[in-house]
Amino acid sequence: MNARSASASASSPNASIDSFSTATIGADFIAGLSIAGLLLPEAVAYSGIAALPPQAGVIALFAGLVCYGLFGRSRYAIVSATSSSAAVLAAGTLALAGANGASRALIASMLVLLTGACFLIAGAARLGGLSNLIARPVLRGFAFGLACVIALKQLPNLVGLPALHGDFMPLLLANLLGHLPLLQPVTALAGGLALLLLFVSERVHRLPGSLLVIVLGIAASGWLAEHGVALTGTIQLAPDWALPTWPSTDQWLPSVELAAALLLILYAESYSSIRSFALKHGDAVNPNRDLLVLGIANVVSGVLHGMPVGAGYSATSANEAAGARSRLAGLIAMAVMLLMVLLLLRWIERIPEPVLAAIVIHAVSKSWRLAVFKPYLRWKRDRLVALAAVLAVLTLGILNGLLVAIAFSLIMLLRQLSSPRLSVLGQLADSHDFVSVALHPQQTRELEGLLILRPEEPLFFANAETVFGVARQHVEARAGLRRVILSLEASADLDSTALEALADFATWTSANDIVLCVARLKDDVRALLILAALPQLPEQALSYWSVADAAFVQS
Repeated sequence: MNARSASASASSPNASIDSFSTATIGADFIAGLSIAGLLLPEAVAYSGIAALPPQAGVIALFAGLVCYGLFGRSRYAIVSATSSSAAVLAAGTLALAGANGASRALIASMLVLLTGACFLIAGAARLGGLSNLIARPVLRGFAFGLACVIALKQLPNLVGLPALHGDFMPLLLANLLGHLPLLQPVTALAGGLALLLLFVSERVHRLPGSLLVIVLGIAASGWLAEHGVALTGTIQLAPDWALPTWPSTDQWLPSVELAAALLLILYAESYSSIRSFALKHGDAVNPNRDLLVLGIANVVSGVLHGMPVGAGYSATSANEAAGARSRLAGLIAMAVMLLMVLLLLRWIERIPEPVLAAIVIHAVSKSWRLAVFKPYLRWKRDRLVALAAVLAVLTLGILNGLLVAIAFSLIMLLRQLSSPRLSVLGQLADSHDFVSVALHPQQTRELEGLLILRPEEPLFFANAETVFGVARQHVEARAGLRRVILSLEASADLDSTALEALADFATWTSANDIVLCVARLKDDVRALLILAALPQLPEQALSYWSVADAAFVQS
């Protein structure tokens, strides 16, 4: 194989662990080595966010890398524990454990298994568009608020204060300020230096900041421990075969709701990462297959008492930036980390907690960029949705905040769709084009005895009655009308409410000796109206492919 064909094979959208060249193997090997040093400490740190033992994140990392590396499609996706799912898992296990003192680790295992089952059901049902339920402004607002909560809850580990519990931002701030006299200077110094080094390393090309602070932290761990700095502690990677704590009768519904929330968060984040890099490199995406693979990975992680996993953007972008060419990079990273765990576990257990806190804060700090909200301000679109997502997470907690933000975005969508926006169309100069009279008053004219109306939103149960009520007002305001043309180009389908409202409008126009015809119908809508056989709308009144056809054929 010559250099050109090797390069083409490496950059092919279908490049995988089944078809690779020597160049691909070399690039993937370097990428795997590069990201291994980042993924392992992050996995341990995310376990702390989820209030689980350190091994939970490591087990999840191995499960995600192996399952996606063998069965996934994206060349760049790194499937592991994520900060957002870890935070939601912590809130969920705390709520389900309640006063009975149930083991949060066993509850977490149950939730991860349920999440995997939800992924598999969604994949089998081909619900690949599921992530579209979370609008991008909601996702960005949620990420911003979540990053603030996570960073605030990591500050005690960074500076040696008692841990903060809950996720209500004002209460967290009050507790943090109340504990400030207990600050441990040596812990704060170690955490501050680690955080500073991580931010400085961003500006130095190819300097592995996470690996550097880990090595320095381990080297200084003996001295730090003597001065009261907490270390990671024992990591027990032997499989835990204890059965998950299955919900009691009254907890099944909240457990399934938590699993569904984890599904939405993980898949929205995963599909966003996978699709972004697929578009960048011209690769194909298969969302339904990714649902199934993520389901398998979460089931495996849950069985082994790991954390929920998804394709996080930071790890995936780091893999792509490191030069990965195929899914082999993730498998190589897994093999490298396995060697690290087998040979260096006792050193990994000596990572200082303030260093792990610094790694988490640095990782989530990328979500603090206010620049992501600038387009919404400039476009004057979805500003309230993004703001509501941030405020909901900060005031209502992580899980409730996400659900409220999603509900708010859907309410705003229904509000927009239910608004009775109806345009009156006029002929543009002497052409066959018809445009809004209100938007182009100087260039358009209405034809005598003819009224052309166009709903600007799809007709459905929430707006049909109102739209046709406004249409009647337009008809009544014009004397001498002989015909009304209704342009339904925005409606890909009609539900029964919209169909009945159209029938009522047709009956009303007929009673007033006005001929009604419909233009620019989609095929499905035309077939539905023919099936409905409305007497006032015979088949010939539905056969106009354009407004001009309807306006001039019988004029």
